[in-house]
Amino acid sequence: MTVQPALDGTIPNPTPAARQRADDYETWLAIVWPVFTTVAATGRTFTTYEIAEQHRLPDPPNPQAHWGRLMTLLQDHGYVRKAGWANSSRPTTHHSGVRTWKGTAAARRSAAA
Repeated sequence: MTVQPALDGTIPNPTPAARQRADDYETWLAIVWPVFTTVAATGRTFTTYEIAEQHRLPDPPNPQAHWGRLMTLLQDHGYVRKAGWANSSRPTTHHSGVRTWKGTAAARRSAAA
């Protein structure tokens, strides 16, 4: 596919493809779980959207409920803890407040084992 240059001669950046949506929760969880546990093992602070976007993870069947459920499961298993709040970088949220998460020492130990 060719890209038509703009009138000023610049080549526009292509729009990234939309993320896929998983058909069922269990399959989606099997895809995203290892990514989030790996990120948690770094100990960095992050938002769910940042990781999903950075790794081009598929959306779950019910995004409004399943992303939050994922983070609750990760917290229950000791991989992450609540770190605070940030403005969302998701384009459709108008910078609303979102939870930030931080990987735990247990997550780092689990990755090292």
